[in-house]
Amino acid sequence: MFETIPTSRPLTPLLDQINSPADLRKLTKKELSTLVRELRAYMLYSVGQTGGHFGAGLGVIELTVALHYVFNTPEDRLVWDVGHQAYPHKILTGRRDALLTIRQENGISGFPKREESEFDTFGVGHSSTSIGAALGMALAARQLKTNRKAVAIIGDGAMSAGMAFEALNHAGDVEADMLVVLNDNEMSISKPAGALSSSLARIWASKTYENIREGGRKVFSGMPSALELARKAEEHMKGMVAPGTIFEELGFNYIGPIDGHDIELLTQTLSNLKDRKGPQFLHVITKKGKGFEPAEGDPIGYHAINKVEPDPKPITESQQPSLPKYSNIFGRWICDAAEQDSRLIAITPAMKEGSDLIEFADSYPDRYFDVAIAEQHAVTLAAGMACDGLKPVVAIYSTFLQRAYDQLIHDVALQNLDVLFAIDRAGLVGEDGPTHAGAYDLSYLRCVPKMIIMAPSDENECRKLLNTGYQYQGPAAVRYPRGTGRGVKIENTLETIEIGKSRTLHQGQSGIVICGFGRPTYDALLAAKTLDATLLDMRFVKPLDEAALLAQKDAKLFVTIEENAIMGGAGSAVSEFLQSQGIAPPVLHLGLPDRYEEHASHGAMLQRIGLDPDGILASIQNKLASL
Repeated sequence: MFETIPTSRPLTPLLDQINSPADLRKLTKKELSTLVRELRAYMLYSVGQTGGHFGAGLGVIELTVALHYVFNTPEDRLVWDVGHQAYPHKILTGRRDALLTIRQENGISGFPKREESEFDTFGVGHSSTSIGAALGMALAARQLKTNRKAVAIIGDGAMSAGMAFEALNHAGDVEADMLVVLNDNEMSISKPAGALSSSLARIWASKTYENIREGGRKVFSGMPSALELARKAEEHMKGMVAPGTIFEELGFNYIGPIDGHDIELLTQTLSNLKDRKGPQFLHVITKKGKGFEPAEGDPIGYHAINKVEPDPKPITESQQPSLPKYSNIFGRWICDAAEQDSRLIAITPAMKEGSDLIEFADSYPDRYFDVAIAEQHAVTLAAGMACDGLKPVVAIYSTFLQRAYDQLIHDVALQNLDVLFAIDRAGLVGEDGPTHAGAYDLSYLRCVPKMIIMAPSDENECRKLLNTGYQYQGPAAVRYPRGTGRGVKIENTLETIEIGKSRTLHQGQSGIVICGFGRPTYDALLAAKTLDATLLDMRFVKPLDEAALLAQKDAKLFVTIEENAIMGGAGSAVSEFLQSQGIAPPVLHLGLPDRYEEHASHGAMLQRIGLDPDGILASIQNKLASL
């Protein structure tokens, strides 16, 4: 058991010999325990050097070793759900040294990525996709008549999403030859397995039991009623000691729960299941943060960690206090608003901590609903509440709202329901990379009738626009970025802003008009002052401040700036309006280009695409030179 994160590289002589799973499979079963200890020590060290996802990876080390030991990867397909638990997988698949670059610019991804390694069979980042993807691979193997195996490894939290059960239902219906491994880390589903359930799991996974099972089927094949009776008896016997009845009903052969940190039991069970026909379901119990005492005690707090400094600087009284994050602005506002309005309800799809709803949940437990990883349900739940007089606020990340797009349109906007979407992590998100970037929300929201869309440029504007959206009678969205703001003074009132009203941050005389949407607005101040341009903080993407735009109809250049995809974004809205009015000045749209931006620090990403202050100035100067 580790109590601190090592800051110097541990000795890992056995692990150093493993450059691929083929090397791993040369080890004896007795050597696997030593490898597990070394792998856990190395992961602690490497993540301490870089920061990144932490607890989930520590919890699946034995499982990862066992899977690569038993299955012939990469020919056999391992599909990791979400992927934040795949650091041990990366270490064992030729990326041991590269792990020291994880989530850094030009380094490896924090998630499985097909372009990165042949062992990363499916690119992930969002949850609950593994079973569907593995099912697709299993059916491809059947169609191509290969013996390739397909294994989905899914966490208990990801099992809360509807699409996981959709895939389970389909797999059982088509009797696919695949294995689903449920990594139950005590965060959602089951209590730890006891000796009885582990013993029974050994029996159920054994070849002897399978032979008896298949023999019984043959004997009763001509007697359908007897066969069904035997099946029901087996199902209920398992249901007495294990939570597997639901999976049996979906057509899976359920095994477990077993101890996910018993490497011998894991390899034995997986070996028994490897060649089974039909859909198999293995339930393993693990502990998030296993082997690191602080993480075992606080699995949520140690979900991810920052880089560990070997000699941290002492905190002095003269140091400036840290700025609040935008999520903190939201968390404070929703508590203040709830105090004034008993109709306010907070809904989140498993983002309580990330969206800073901790205080709200404690203060108003009867008005807080965490629906787990079920974004579609979160939105329709809000719609139902709004139908009967409540005022729901859906706190959701931009990248996750994509998963509930139909519900947003059909269940909320089409019915003009009073729902506020507080959209966190809008724009680029740095080290988490393109799977988590909020790059498209302005584009996919502004085409939806009856929506109003707001993009605050600073912390105080964020609070005002949240309240504006809440007071608006109809669907509204406020999108704000990850991280901290500029440090502006926050007025702790519940003030609103006139719908569709912009403000002028800098008045210029050059005929250049810069329309800023959201966080990048202040980054355009350098260009505005250098070029004597007018800088408008537009605030609203929909409706636009048409009067402010018409007042600038004689401008020699319109510039739009947003941290959203240029295609279909806020800049497109400005061009569409100007064209509708017969105004056709030169226009420069600055935003996210038509590509996926690979992970780096947020500042480095902005510099790469020219959305930092110097880049904005240079782009405008280049445009002026071309006129």
